[in-house]
Amino acid sequence: MAVAEEFSTDLFSSSTTDADKRRALRAGLASGTLQRWPGAFSPLVAKLVADLGFEGVYVSGAVLAADLGLPDIGLTTLTEVATRGGQIARASGLPTIIDADTGFGEPMSAARTIAALEDAGLAGCHLEDQVNPKRCGHLDGKAVVPVETMIKRLRAAVAARRDENFVICARTDARAIEGLDAAIDRARSYAAAGADLIFTEALTDLSEFERFRAAVDIPLLANMTEFGKSELLTAAQLSDVGYNAVIYPVTTLRIAMGAIEAGLKKISSAGTQEDLLDGMQHRSRLYELLRYADYNQFDTDTFNFTIPGSANT
Repeated sequence: MAVAEEFSTDLFSSSTTDADKRRALRAGLASGTLQRWPGAFSPLVAKLVADLGFEGVYVSGAVLAADLGLPDIGLTTLTEVATRGGQIARASGLPTIIDADTGFGEPMSAARTIAALEDAGLAGCHLEDQVNPKRCGHLDGKAVVPVETMIKRLRAAVAARRDENFVICARTDARAIEGLDAAIDRARSYAAAGADLIFTEALTDLSEFERFRAAVDIPLLANMTEFGKSELLTAAQLSDVGYNAVIYPVTTLRIAMGAIEAGLKKISSAGTQEDLLDGMQHRSRLYELLRYADYNQFDTDTFNFTIPGSANT
Protein backbone atom coordinates (compact mmCIF):
# COMPACT_ATOMS: atom_id res chain seq x y z
CA MET A 1 0.00 0.00 0.00
CA ALA A 2 1.52 3.30 -1.10
CA VAL A 3 0.91 5.97 1.48
CA ALA A 4 1.69 9.54 0.47
CA GLU A 5 4.92 10.82 2.02
CA GLU A 6 3.28 14.06 3.03
CA PHE A 7 -0.26 14.10 4.33
CA SER A 8 -2.40 15.89 6.82
CA THR A 9 -2.19 14.42 10.32
CA ASP A 10 -5.75 15.37 11.25
CA LEU A 11 -7.85 13.31 8.86
CA PHE A 12 -9.53 11.25 11.56
CA SER A 13 -9.56 13.81 14.38
CA SER A 14 -8.36 17.36 14.88
CA SER A 15 -4.61 17.90 15.10
CA THR A 16 -5.31 20.40 17.89
CA THR A 17 -4.81 18.60 21.19
CA ASP A 18 -7.43 18.43 23.91
CA ALA A 19 -5.15 20.48 26.14
CA ASP A 20 -4.78 23.15 23.45
CA LYS A 21 -8.54 23.36 23.02
CA ARG A 22 -9.02 23.85 26.75
CA ARG A 23 -6.39 26.58 26.83
CA ALA A 24 -8.12 28.23 23.89
CA LEU A 25 -11.44 28.10 25.75
CA ARG A 26 -9.91 29.77 28.80
CA ALA A 27 -8.24 32.41 26.66
CA GLY A 28 -11.46 33.12 24.79
CA LEU A 29 -13.42 33.66 27.98
CA ALA A 30 -10.76 36.11 29.18
CA SER A 31 -10.38 37.87 25.83
CA GLY A 32 -13.13 40.46 26.14
CA THR A 33 -14.64 39.14 22.90
CA LEU A 34 -17.98 37.36 23.06
CA GLN A 35 -17.46 33.64 22.43
CA ARG A 36 -20.17 32.27 20.13
CA TRP A 37 -20.94 28.57 20.51
CA PRO A 38 -23.60 27.20 18.14
CA GLY A 39 -25.05 23.84 19.04
CA ALA A 40 -23.88 20.85 17.01
CA PHE A 41 -25.99 17.71 16.91
CA SER A 42 -23.41 15.76 14.90
CA PRO A 43 -19.70 15.83 14.09
CA LEU A 44 -20.51 17.10 10.60
CA VAL A 45 -22.32 20.12 12.04
CA ALA A 46 -19.28 20.77 14.25
CA LYS A 47 -17.10 20.83 11.14
CA LEU A 48 -19.38 23.44 9.61
CA VAL A 49 -19.36 25.54 12.79
CA ALA A 50 -15.56 25.58 12.66
CA ASP A 51 -15.46 26.27 8.93
CA LEU A 52 -17.68 29.34 9.34
CA GLY A 53 -15.46 30.95 11.94
CA PHE A 54 -17.21 30.51 15.28
CA GLU A 55 -15.18 30.35 18.48
CA GLY A 56 -16.49 27.10 19.90
CA VAL A 57 -19.00 24.25 19.67
CA TYR A 58 -21.79 23.49 22.11
CA VAL A 59 -23.46 20.11 22.67
CA SER A 60 -26.94 20.47 24.13
CA GLY A 61 -28.40 17.81 26.38
CA ALA A 62 -31.85 18.60 25.01
CA VAL A 63 -30.61 18.08 21.46
CA LEU A 64 -28.77 14.89 22.31
CA ALA A 65 -31.95 13.54 23.90
CA ALA A 66 -34.08 14.67 20.95
CA ASP A 67 -31.68 13.01 18.52
CA LEU A 68 -32.36 9.77 20.41
CA GLY A 69 -36.10 10.41 20.15
CA LEU A 70 -36.40 11.32 23.84
CA PRO A 71 -37.65 14.38 25.72
CA ASP A 72 -35.23 16.45 27.79
CA ILE A 73 -36.23 15.09 31.20
CA GLY A 74 -33.06 13.39 32.39
CA LEU A 75 -33.37 10.13 30.45
CA THR A 76 -29.93 10.10 28.83
CA THR A 77 -26.93 8.46 30.49
CA LEU A 78 -23.36 9.58 31.09
CA THR A 79 -22.14 6.98 28.60
CA GLU A 80 -24.42 8.31 25.85
CA VAL A 81 -23.47 11.92 26.55
CA ALA A 82 -19.72 11.30 26.78
CA THR A 83 -19.68 9.12 23.66
CA ARG A 84 -21.59 11.53 21.46
CA GLY A 85 -19.84 14.54 22.93
CA GLY A 86 -16.46 12.97 22.21
CA GLN A 87 -17.39 12.27 18.60
CA ILE A 88 -18.40 15.91 18.13
CA ALA A 89 -15.36 17.26 19.99
CA ARG A 90 -12.93 15.31 17.81
CA ALA A 91 -14.47 16.62 14.58
CA SER A 92 -12.93 20.10 14.75
CA GLY A 93 -10.11 22.10 16.26
CA LEU A 94 -12.54 24.21 18.29
CA PRO A 95 -13.15 23.75 22.01
CA THR A 96 -16.39 21.85 22.64
CA ILE A 97 -18.56 22.49 25.69
CA ILE A 98 -21.21 20.00 26.72
CA ASP A 99 -24.36 19.93 28.82
CA ALA A 100 -23.83 17.49 31.71
CA ASP A 101 -27.27 17.98 33.28
CA THR A 102 -27.06 17.52 37.06
CA GLY A 103 -23.93 15.36 36.90
CA PHE A 104 -25.91 12.12 36.51
CA GLY A 105 -26.39 11.50 40.21
CA GLU A 106 -24.94 12.44 43.57
CA PRO A 107 -21.69 14.46 43.99
CA MET A 108 -19.53 11.38 43.44
CA SER A 109 -21.32 10.82 40.13
CA ALA A 110 -20.62 14.43 39.19
CA ALA A 111 -16.94 13.77 39.83
CA ARG A 112 -17.02 10.71 37.59
CA THR A 113 -18.80 12.77 34.95
CA ILE A 114 -15.91 15.24 34.81
CA ALA A 115 -13.39 12.42 34.40
CA ALA A 116 -15.42 10.83 31.61
CA LEU A 117 -15.86 14.11 29.73
CA GLU A 118 -12.17 14.95 30.01
CA ASP A 119 -11.31 11.51 28.66
CA ALA A 120 -13.72 12.10 25.76
CA GLY A 121 -11.89 15.27 24.72
CA LEU A 122 -14.38 17.90 25.85
CA ALA A 123 -13.07 21.34 26.82
CA GLY A 124 -15.71 22.05 29.44
CA CYS A 125 -19.19 21.25 30.70
CA HIS A 126 -21.98 22.76 32.72
CA LEU A 127 -23.74 21.32 35.74
CA GLU A 128 -27.09 22.69 36.82
CA ASP A 129 -28.81 23.19 40.15
CA GLN A 130 -32.05 21.43 39.27
CA VAL A 131 -33.28 18.40 41.13
CA ASN A 132 -32.58 15.05 39.51
CA PRO A 133 -34.23 14.07 37.18
CA LYS A 134 -34.06 17.48 35.53
CA ARG A 135 -36.11 19.04 32.76
CA CYS A 136 -35.59 21.57 30.00
CA GLY A 137 -34.64 24.95 31.47
CA HIS A 138 -37.43 26.74 29.61
CA LEU A 139 -40.26 24.51 30.83
CA ASP A 140 -42.48 25.34 33.77
CA GLY A 141 -42.52 23.16 36.86
CA LYS A 142 -38.77 23.01 37.43
CA ALA A 143 -37.35 22.59 40.93
CA VAL A 144 -33.91 23.47 42.21
CA VAL A 145 -31.85 21.80 44.91
CA PRO A 146 -30.74 23.69 48.02
CA VAL A 147 -27.67 25.84 47.47
CA GLU A 148 -25.61 23.57 49.73
CA THR A 149 -26.41 20.56 47.56
CA MET A 150 -25.27 22.33 44.40
CA ILE A 151 -22.08 23.48 46.14
CA LYS A 152 -21.27 19.85 46.99
CA ARG A 153 -21.93 18.93 43.36
CA LEU A 154 -19.56 21.64 42.14
CA ARG A 155 -16.82 20.94 44.67
CA ALA A 156 -16.83 17.28 43.71
CA ALA A 157 -16.55 18.23 40.04
CA VAL A 158 -13.71 20.67 40.66
CA ALA A 159 -11.83 18.13 42.78
CA ALA A 160 -12.13 15.50 40.03
CA ARG A 161 -10.70 17.77 37.33
CA ARG A 162 -7.25 16.68 36.15
CA ASP A 163 -6.66 19.38 33.54
CA GLU A 164 -6.86 22.73 35.30
CA ASN A 165 -8.06 24.34 32.08
CA PHE A 166 -11.15 22.14 31.78
CA VAL A 167 -13.94 24.67 32.33
CA ILE A 168 -16.60 23.83 34.89
CA CYS A 169 -19.67 25.98 34.39
CA ALA A 170 -22.47 26.24 36.94
CA ARG A 171 -25.94 26.73 35.55
CA THR A 172 -28.62 28.18 37.77
CA ASP A 173 -32.27 27.63 36.97
CA ALA A 174 -33.40 29.63 40.00
CA ARG A 175 -34.60 32.74 38.11
CA ALA A 176 -37.94 31.20 37.16
CA ILE A 177 -38.45 29.62 40.60
CA GLU A 178 -36.96 31.87 43.27
CA GLY A 179 -36.53 35.14 41.39
CA LEU A 180 -33.61 37.08 39.97
CA ASP A 181 -32.02 38.15 43.26
CA ALA A 182 -31.95 34.57 44.50
CA ALA A 183 -30.42 33.41 41.22
CA ILE A 184 -27.69 36.04 41.57
CA ASP A 185 -27.00 34.95 45.15
CA ARG A 186 -26.73 31.35 43.98
CA ALA A 187 -24.33 32.33 41.21
CA ARG A 188 -22.06 34.09 43.70
CA SER A 189 -22.05 31.00 45.91
CA TYR A 190 -21.26 28.76 42.93
CA ALA A 191 -18.36 30.99 41.93
CA ALA A 192 -17.00 30.78 45.47
CA ALA A 193 -17.28 26.99 45.25
CA GLY A 194 -14.97 26.93 42.24
CA ALA A 195 -17.13 27.41 39.14
CA ASP A 196 -15.25 29.03 36.27
CA LEU A 197 -18.33 30.24 34.40
CA ILE A 198 -21.97 30.92 35.28
CA PHE A 199 -24.80 29.93 32.94
CA THR A 200 -27.69 32.31 33.60
CA GLU A 201 -30.67 30.26 32.47
CA ALA A 202 -34.06 31.69 31.47
CA LEU A 203 -33.45 35.37 32.13
CA THR A 204 -36.23 37.37 30.53
CA ASP A 205 -34.80 40.53 28.97
CA LEU A 206 -31.67 42.63 28.52
CA SER A 207 -32.09 44.40 31.86
CA GLU A 208 -31.83 41.09 33.70
CA PHE A 209 -28.66 40.19 31.84
CA GLU A 210 -27.27 43.60 32.81
CA ARG A 211 -28.16 43.09 36.48
CA PHE A 212 -26.50 39.69 36.50
CA ARG A 213 -23.35 41.09 34.92
CA ALA A 214 -23.15 43.90 37.47
CA ALA A 215 -23.51 41.49 40.37
CA VAL A 216 -21.24 38.56 39.42
CA ASP A 217 -17.54 38.98 38.74
CA ILE A 218 -16.67 35.78 36.86
CA PRO A 219 -17.43 34.96 33.19
CA LEU A 220 -21.10 34.64 32.24
CA LEU A 221 -22.84 32.50 29.62
CA ALA A 222 -26.10 33.51 27.91
CA ASN A 223 -28.53 31.03 26.38
CA MET A 224 -30.20 32.28 23.20
CA THR A 225 -32.60 29.43 22.59
CA GLU A 226 -35.66 29.97 20.43
CA PHE A 227 -39.27 29.82 21.67
CA GLY A 228 -38.20 30.01 25.32
CA LYS A 229 -38.46 32.45 28.20
CA SER A 230 -35.55 34.70 27.17
CA GLU A 231 -35.74 37.58 24.71
CA LEU A 232 -33.52 36.81 21.72
CA LEU A 233 -30.65 39.27 22.07
CA THR A 234 -27.97 39.95 19.47
CA ALA A 235 -24.32 39.13 19.94
CA ALA A 236 -23.63 42.87 19.99
CA GLN A 237 -26.14 43.43 22.81
CA LEU A 238 -24.66 40.64 24.92
CA SER A 239 -21.15 41.86 24.26
CA ASP A 240 -22.08 45.42 25.18
CA VAL A 241 -23.40 44.35 28.59
CA GLY A 242 -20.25 42.33 29.26
CA TYR A 243 -21.24 38.73 28.71
CA ASN A 244 -18.39 36.38 27.84
CA ALA A 245 -20.15 33.63 25.86
CA VAL A 246 -23.43 32.79 24.18
CA ILE A 247 -24.87 29.46 23.08
CA TYR A 248 -27.42 28.74 20.35
CA PRO A 249 -28.16 25.24 21.63
CA VAL A 250 -31.03 23.93 19.52
CA THR A 251 -30.84 26.27 16.53
CA THR A 252 -29.14 23.93 14.06
CA LEU A 253 -31.43 21.04 14.96
CA ARG A 254 -34.52 23.21 14.54
CA ILE A 255 -33.29 24.48 11.16
CA ALA A 256 -32.53 20.94 10.04
CA MET A 257 -35.79 19.43 11.28
CA GLY A 258 -37.83 22.26 9.77
CA ALA A 259 -36.19 21.70 6.39
CA ILE A 260 -36.52 17.92 6.66
CA GLU A 261 -40.21 18.08 7.50
CA ALA A 262 -40.92 20.50 4.64
CA GLY A 263 -38.89 18.38 2.25
CA LEU A 264 -40.59 15.13 3.18
CA LYS A 265 -44.00 16.76 2.72
CA LYS A 266 -42.92 17.96 -0.73
CA ILE A 267 -41.71 14.50 -1.73
CA SER A 268 -44.94 12.98 -0.44
CA SER A 269 -47.12 15.42 -2.38
CA ALA A 270 -45.08 15.87 -5.56
CA GLY A 271 -43.49 12.46 -5.84
CA THR A 272 -40.04 13.99 -6.45
CA GLN A 273 -37.41 16.12 -4.67
CA GLU A 274 -36.71 18.15 -7.83
CA ASP A 275 -38.08 21.41 -6.38
CA LEU A 276 -35.92 21.05 -3.26
CA LEU A 277 -32.52 21.06 -4.95
CA ASP A 278 -31.84 24.78 -4.61
CA GLY A 279 -32.21 24.56 -0.82
CA MET A 280 -29.90 21.58 -0.42
CA GLN A 281 -26.25 21.59 0.50
CA HIS A 282 -24.51 20.58 -2.71
CA ARG A 283 -22.58 17.35 -2.90
CA SER A 284 -19.41 19.32 -3.66
CA ARG A 285 -19.78 21.38 -0.46
CA LEU A 286 -20.32 18.23 1.59
CA TYR A 287 -17.20 16.70 0.07
CA GLU A 288 -15.29 19.87 0.89
CA LEU A 289 -16.29 19.66 4.57
CA LEU A 290 -15.47 15.94 4.67
CA ARG A 291 -12.10 16.57 2.94
CA TYR A 292 -12.45 13.88 0.33
CA ALA A 293 -9.41 15.25 -1.54
CA ASP A 294 -7.17 14.88 1.50
CA TYR A 295 -8.26 11.28 2.04
CA ASN A 296 -7.56 10.61 -1.62
CA GLN A 297 -4.07 12.06 -1.29
CA PHE A 298 -3.41 10.11 1.91
CA ASP A 299 -3.56 6.74 0.19
CA THR A 300 -3.73 6.82 -3.58
CA ASP A 301 -3.84 3.03 -3.85
CA THR A 302 -6.98 2.69 -1.79
CA PHE A 303 -8.69 6.06 -2.10
CA ASN A 304 -8.53 6.45 -5.84
CA PHE A 305 -12.00 7.85 -6.43
CA THR A 306 -12.79 10.92 -8.54
CA ILE A 307 -14.38 13.90 -6.82
CA PRO A 308 -17.24 15.33 -8.92
CA GLY A 309 -17.29 19.00 -9.70
CA SER A 310 -20.59 20.79 -10.04
CA ALA A 311 -22.58 17.89 -11.45
CA ASN A 312 -25.67 16.86 -9.49
CA THR A 313 -24.68 13.22 -9.01
